[in-house]
Amino acid sequence: MPVEGRDERKQTNEIGMFAPLLDAIEIKGKLITADALLTQRKLADYVVQRGGDYHFTAKGNQATLQDDITLLFQDRKAPDFVQITPPDHGRIETRRIWCSEALNGYLDFPHIAQVFLIEREVFHKKSGKHSMEIAVGLTSQTPAQASPQQVLQVN
Repeated sequence: MPVEGRDERKQTNEIGMFAPLLDAIEIKGKLITADALLTQRKLADYVVQRGGDYHFTAKGNQATLQDDITLLFQDRKAPDFVQITPPDHGRIETRRIWCSEALNGYLDFPHIAQVFLIEREVFHKKSGKHSMEIAVGLTSQTPAQASPQQVLQVN
């Protein structure tokens, strides 16, 4: 369920508004997703303390976290799951995901249960152009709670 923003004159920082917005709704048993800006230890702890789970993307604002996850999957083998979308609007998208619990005791991030790397490969049939994007992230959901296919669906 998307949470609508509100006009808050005193706090204009998106990070500072995250917890107050979630205070207004019941998150117990819910999966809270957020963009990379909100991949913050304090916010992860807040979500889990309220009975929810988080699913965050790691980017440059958490460079060490991003680098550690990327390094783990540097020599990746066969993906844990592959999804190929049917040709739509003249493009074919292939998404591959790798998940691991190997960094759970290493990363300084609360309640981490698994990390993931996703490759998004797009082929534009008309132009012949090919693009590849890699995203990394982490979740408090264990593999028993969220399979690679389920983690991929959130992204």
